[in-house]
Amino acid sequence: MAVKVSIVRSEDREAGIRAAVGLLGDECPDLAAKNVVLKPNFNSSDPFPASTHNDTTTAVIRLLQESGACSVTVAERSGGSRDSNQVADEKGVRPLFDALGVEYVVLDDLAPEDWVSVPLEGSHWQRDIEIPRLFLEAESIVMTCCLKTHAFGGHFTMSLKNAVGVVAHHSPFDSYPFMKELHASPHQRLMIAEINQAFSVDLIILDALSAFTTAGPSKGTVVHPGVMLASTDRVAIDAVGVAILRTYETTPEVMTGSIFCQDQIQRAAELGLGVTSASDIELVCASDEESVAWAQRVQAKLSES
Repeated sequence: MAVKVSIVRSEDREAGIRAAVGLLGDECPDLAAKNVVLKPNFNSSDPFPASTHNDTTTAVIRLLQESGACSVTVAERSGGSRDSNQVADEKGVRPLFDALGVEYVVLDDLAPEDWVSVPLEGSHWQRDIEIPRLFLEAESIVMTCCLKTHAFGGHFTMSLKNAVGVVAHHSPFDSYPFMKELHASPHQRLMIAEINQAFSVDLIILDALSAFTTAGPSKGTVVHPGVMLASTDRVAIDAVGVAILRTYETTPEVMTGSIFCQDQIQRAAELGLGVTSASDIELVCASDEESVAWAQRVQAKLSES
């Protein structure tokens, strides 16, 4: 059975998100009376598309609240050597969250007892990964991510790579450097996919109003697709994201081979985390001319794989 990925052409983030989620129809999860954890991309405080736009975060929270969610908790840590609290302050998200009545959890600040060792059988990680209990016990997890290439071995960063921010930078138990292991490994892209086994995601919203087609994740060549995507399937939405990047002059790594032979996507599909081929994706779009045109361009790129 095909999984929907919606495409909406919009410069209005809130309208685009609502339309994209609405197009999922019966596939859209019922979040009523659930405690929802929202995972954005606050890898750095660099402006969108390096990190989730504040308007996107705000619009997603409002939508979740209007959908009847019992509570919304935003949870994140930043990447590299960046201080997660400083990134939050530089982005100015705390006043937004306070006004919306949601809790913001900086994962770096969690106590050791708030982390759990999770085994990933058959993975390329050297040991169990450690992720917050918050994600393991969440009644529902929603992600909002960006569309960009990745210059440090990931090749691209969308929903699957957004999961990296859930893994402890260093072990809270013995200071093991998980991120150093990840970025030094020749299996980095496979390890990214393998993280996603640890928890399920009910809804993904990908803000592709702008994107990086080179470099990334903090800076790069900016293009403006002007589209908002939504899906319940991490593999499907990342495959569509790669298809969008391929409509531009992007990196050789992203351009080469079948989309479903991209390491992150192929490994995630092997692990049963989502669709296994382009034919399993049903593109649904708004009825306006530009949305339809984007859906046709994406479908053409998917069909090449």
